[in-house]
Amino acid sequence: MIDYLSASQYFIVKAYEDGKEAEMTNMKTQKLLYYAQSLHLALYDEPLFDEEIQAWQYGPVCPPVYRCYSEFGDKPLPILDNYSFINIPNETKELLDEVWDYFGQYHAYLLSGMSHVEFPWKKARKGLPPDASSQEPISQEDMKELGYQKLDVIEKDNPAYKAVMTQVLKSSLVSSPVLQLKKGEVRGWLNSLLD
Repeated sequence: MIDYLSASQYFIVKAYEDGKEAEMTNMKTQKLLYYAQSLHLALYDEPLFDEEIQAWQYGPVCPPVYRCYSEFGDKPLPILDNYSFINIPNETKELLDEVWDYFGQYHAYLLSGMSHVEFPWKKARKGLPPDASSQEPISQEDMKELGYQKLDVIEKDNPAYKAVMTQVLKSSLVSSPVLQLKKGEVRGWLNSLLD
């Protein structure tokens, strides 16, 4: 587990490295943290950081991160002086890199819009209109379930996915089946289940 500031600074540094610092606002940071938390919960069954994420008007927000960067409004966020990622484990860095590579390409408003149609944010808001204020926490179980869904989408969007699946299907068509069934065996088995 890492602290929320390390996770947010990691994304800010990635934005500067990729020349996207102008897009790295408080809102975008919030959404990246939400997706990172969701994926971490799905992969490791534990949160990436302790702080809760709430269902605010413009999507999921980690309040301490919001307060830390609130003075910048919708302006790009700076890299904090003397910030080091030496205490972030490599597997966590890999996850944060994956989140950045997949979600970092999107503008903050698009990420906000995405979160508005996903069930964790909607469920936490309990039927409030989209423009209503809320500080309701988003449950970690719901974020975990979203993480599973996002992992599936990320996997399928990977350029190698189609080639690998095509190869698997081709090899299954040319290999001989391990078990040969005789006529009537399946019907007998199905009937035994129905009895």
